[in-house]
Amino acid sequence: MTRRGGVSRGTVSGLNCGYGAEDDPAAVAENRRRAADAVMPGARLVGLYQVHSPDVVTVDNPWSDDDRPEADGFVTAQPGILLGIVTADCAPVLFADREAGVIGAVHAGWRGAHDGVLERTVNAMESLGAGRNRIVAVVGPCIARQSYEVDDGFRKQFAEADAEWFAAGRAGHWQFDLPGYVLSRLSACGVSQAEWIGRDTYTDEASFYSFRRATHRGEADYGRQLSLIGLNGIDPTTV
Repeated sequence: MTRRGGVSRGTVSGLNCGYGAEDDPAAVAENRRRAADAVMPGARLVGLYQVHSPDVVTVDNPWSDDDRPEADGFVTAQPGILLGIVTADCAPVLFADREAGVIGAVHAGWRGAHDGVLERTVNAMESLGAGRNRIVAVVGPCIARQSYEVDDGFRKQFAEADAEWFAAGRAGHWQFDLPGYVLSRLSACGVSQAEWIGRDTYTDEASFYSFRRATHRGEADYGRQLSLIGLNGIDPTTV
């Protein structure tokens, strides 16, 4: 989903789907309802209390927004459930094994990706009957390398084997390729079909919210877009 449409106003105007923003909760709920209905009318949307962790949960029965577990990945084999990830520069990653009827969704900031949330999601999907050789994944809108400047301290948290995801920038700084890094982790754990949609949240203000853009402008708040995947029968539906 982009930020277009929706009922939120002010700094987070549009389709803000994150309860963490300083937004009217009724507006957020309405935006989430509209987003879910656009993908799978009648499905039950479930979300997570995202904390930049490697933790993954399995959804057997939907929970309410007030009861969201702390985690950054979840999987299900239950039809009629929509998995929803909110982001504002971090990478939303959606997974599906169509043959097994198993799906997953991940909030992959650099820390979660670095600590293994992607691999744990693939493992959790396998526990439901998926095969990693059949899993396909898509990395949704996120901050791109040209927009993601980091310092030496950030760079030192990564192994030398990850050097290709860092391009030299101004003195003491680097440009980090988050979508490239995420795709490399997916490939390394056996997900052979994965791609990034190529949309930079930082530069495309008309379409996406961006934490870093809001921070650079000194804005008090920022919205979150929603990425969704659900099972309609055994056929995954995404947006």
